[in-house]
Amino acid sequence: MTTPGTAEPATGPAVGQPEQPDAGGTVEPYSGRLTPRQARRIRAITSAVAMVAVGVAMVLQIRSQPSLVTLGLYGAALTISGTAIMLSRIGRTRVAMAVLAVAVLLVAVVDPLLR
Repeated sequence: MTTPGTAEPATGPAVGQPEQPDAGGTVEPYSGRLTPRQARRIRAITSAVAMVAVGVAMVLQIRSQPSLVTLGLYGAALTISGTAIMLSRIGRTRVAMAVLAVAVLLVAVVDPLLR
């Protein structure tokens, strides 16, 4: 019996440690996979980094050769990066990464062709 005001000892594993199997069964080992929340956060951060990189590239490109085509392409890439961030926030992380990859690849291929 415990007295009021005293804490019972913790029975679970320590933070960051894999669970040990109990006497009656086994526990699956830690798989190393990300939780959905972690995956969304990582993909949103990746999209934000891509958005910053596209913004910097756009500024540098406009300074060297100002053109409406450059503004349009990089503006579209920024918009698509923002869309990828929003898709990540609502849980569509794989779709967000596909959209981001296609957008960055499209800008990288189309920009030199239009010049």
